Amino acid sequence: MNPAGTQTLETKRLILRRYTIDDAEDMYQNWASDPEVTRFLTWPAHADLEVTKHVLQDWIPRYEEGNYFNWAIELKETGAVIGNIAAVRLDEDVEAADVGYSMGKAYWNQGIMTEALRAVMDYLFDVVGLNRVSSYHDPDNPGSGRVMEKAGMLKEGVLRQAGRNNRGICDEVRYALLKSDREV
Repeated sequence: MNPAGTQTLETKRLILRRYTIDDAEDMYQNWASDPEVTRFLTWPAHADLEVTKHVLQDWIPRYEEGNYFNWAIELKETGAVIGNIAAVRLDEDVEAADVGYSMGKAYWNQGIMTEALRAVMDYLFDVVGLNRVSSYHDPDNPGSGRVMEKAGMLKEGVLRQAGRNNRGICDEVRYALLKSDREV
């Protein structure tokens, strides 16, 4: 595994980049404070801007670690930070990562998160050298599964009551892509 860390990635509509403290307002306003966005996530909606600043103050120093992968999703057209995508779990022994993401609901159903996920998967495979990238969603959040499918991930199955989110214990619908799947 190459400890490349979080590098800037560019797609047709997006710049995926490291966070700065100046992103706190966009993060808070666009998604982190919205209980509808955080409904299926593992962290609660931020109560105020100070919570968002505290989170960013925790994240930003970690960019010095070569195995930390956490991107702000910036919309090129406006420069606004509209979401987040990160390797939320990394298993260097089997060269695998679980990816998690969230985005403001004003940007849902436009293919933006699929575009971001494809770019991150390409980076994790081609630059970092991972063998497996996976993700999962609550069955009551099928839109997240559509993102995974459109990004090329394959459904592996359902792990019953294997996770916890803001709604409590939940099933996990698992998707993954292997490096070898891309060569088919």
